[in-house]
Amino acid sequence: MKSILIVGTGKSSIYLIEYLSEKSKSEDFSIVIADQNLNPNIENLLHSNANISFQQLDITNEEATRECIQRASVVVSMLPARFHMIIAKLCLENSKHMVTASYITPEMLAIDEQAKSKGLVFMNEIGVDPGVDHMSAMQVIDRIRDNGGKMLLFESFCGGLVAPESDDNLWNYKFTWNPRNVVLAGQGGAAKFIQEGTYKYIPYHKLFRRTEFLDLHTYGKFEAYANRDSLRYRRIYGLEDIPTMYRGTIRKVGFSRAWNIFVQLGMTDDSYTIENSETMSYRDFTNLFLAYLPNDSVELKLRSYLKIDQDDVMWDKLIELDIFNPNKKVGLKNATPAQILQKILMDSWTMKPEDKDMIVMQHMFGYEYQGKKKQIESSLVVIGENQTYTAMAKTVGLPVAIATLKILKGEITNPGVQLPIAKEVYEPILAELKTHGIEFFEYEVPYLGYNPNNILG
Repeated sequence: MKSILIVGTGKSSIYLIEYLSEKSKSEDFSIVIADQNLNPNIENLLHSNANISFQQLDITNEEATRECIQRASVVVSMLPARFHMIIAKLCLENSKHMVTASYITPEMLAIDEQAKSKGLVFMNEIGVDPGVDHMSAMQVIDRIRDNGGKMLLFESFCGGLVAPESDDNLWNYKFTWNPRNVVLAGQGGAAKFIQEGTYKYIPYHKLFRRTEFLDLHTYGKFEAYANRDSLRYRRIYGLEDIPTMYRGTIRKVGFSRAWNIFVQLGMTDDSYTIENSETMSYRDFTNLFLAYLPNDSVELKLRSYLKIDQDDVMWDKLIELDIFNPNKKVGLKNATPAQILQKILMDSWTMKPEDKDMIVMQHMFGYEYQGKKKQIESSLVVIGENQTYTAMAKTVGLPVAIATLKILKGEITNPGVQLPIAKEVYEPILAELKTHGIEFFEYEVPYLGYNPNNILG
């Protein structure tokens, strides 16, 4: 009997495991779930399906991990990205196919030729972003080119947000995924993109004041700030000569302007630790970044430094986060500013059990066809059910599950380290995702090209 090994059972695993569990009955394969601890959300599946078993596994135990992989036909790594290469090397050693939702790293790409020589499929970037974004973009780009059109513009935006019915704070935001990634977003180099043939670079300290505005029809207006490197996608999508290429992260309008306060203060810095951080109050932490003016309050110093009026909604957003509270303690020893900010934000932005999340994605395709410039807007909105069956888990887990099953059945066979941009990969996966409510809606809109109404330019 063929077998799928799933290593790691984090938040995004529930839809993956349920999908494969149901398919195992009709397709006759077994599933082994390996992790240090069993996710309680999937415990019922072990009792209801004899094809599923759980094995406790510490992946730092190389021999135990090797034994698990040797018994599998396809290995799915749902571990944090830093552990994928441990699994990848053992899959290569034991001639097993592998699937992850994470970005292809230089280390992963370095084993491409070895995977090809063994006829192994190492499918990466098959979650939501990256993943669904690749597949949905390539479907439209290929269709335009196959029909004789010439691509002029590609913009792509994605965000994990709180659903409208659970949106109950002034920031219109809650943590729907890894809070640390949110706090550190945009760091590590200037954002790079190209617009109307002109290269653009946005340094981190300017990133959140250079936003583009989006309209998602029934869901209203959003904003997006630039992702780190949009230029690499010209090669990936075969758009080396396209004059406009931009990728961004979606937030509700007003978020970026407020977040910029933390950037300008230095609260998102993760490069040094703070003395006596454990006993420090939230108010003390905020005061660290302001001038020594003993006769002025922390509130007055901050408003003066950042030129925020007391009746500005930005001020209300800061008050809501309780950053001036002298009684709340940080409670983190030797913490960086970014770690302390994350702790403060988690007090206000942690999802409640009944809260719903929302995945929002939008692509813009500008092209020339028979001498006329045209534009297509393609949008996706997925809303979660609760904090177990989240939109994030659905849009990450289902693409991984569908690709894994197709590799197991020999329907995806092109070997090597890859992402899902080939038509024979993305077309059947997108078709099946549509049956699960993960569906893009397209609109013909006037060709805009560079939009001077946006701050981006």
